[in-house]
Amino acid sequence: MKNKIVAIVTNLLICALIVVTAMVGFYGGSAVTVSDSSEKVYYRSDSQKDVCLMFNVYENAENVEKIVNILGEYGASATFFIGGCWADDNIDCVRGIFSSGNEVASHGYFHRDHSALSYEENYQEIAPSVKLLNMICSAKVALFAPPSGAFNEHTVNACENMGLKVIMWSKDTIDWRDRDEELIYSRATNGLGGGDFILMHPTDATVNALPKILDYIRNSGLSACTVSHSLGE
Repeated sequence: MKNKIVAIVTNLLICALIVVTAMVGFYGGSAVTVSDSSEKVYYRSDSQKDVCLMFNVYENAENVEKIVNILGEYGASATFFIGGCWADDNIDCVRGIFSSGNEVASHGYFHRDHSALSYEENYQEIAPSVKLLNMICSAKVALFAPPSGAFNEHTVNACENMGLKVIMWSKDTIDWRDRDEELIYSRATNGLGGGDFILMHPTDATVNALPKILDYIRNSGLSACTVSHSLGE
């Protein structure tokens, strides 16, 4: 009887360990394990009058061009965090983003989970994208946004050594998942204030919602600018 109880307890402990391990693996894509480096990560700015639209780009060049045109019509600018593998295949589009007065920044090269990478792996994933974007735009890239918001202290330290600021967000439209114009609009504008960083992606619904979002920003007495401008760079 005693042996049976021990076996049952042992099996329960093994099952619990498996569940915990699975949960860590599943949620690892959004892990943030930064302690004393957290002051080097920006979720918003101190601006009272500016807000920043941030577009993470790994697809949809046609929609990116539409977004750039809409921003131009409103006299607004934004920061585009671009994946290196996408930039390599869409050089003209990247140049068009930059030449239109928008900011080009790094989103890594292959959309990896940076929270699971060592210092060297973080560096090797980010540095080539920065080099490529610098070459395409003939301008220095100053910002990095980790894919899925996943990063660790190695990410922050690697970026610091490359002269990059790590950028997160204060508002997430979740437009990559919920491709609903009204949801995107409400998530972007609800409680919007100066200094907010609004995360977006070049989806069809985002393109359709963007003019309404820009109208709200303008009517609120705010202006849409790049992240570096809002941070005072």
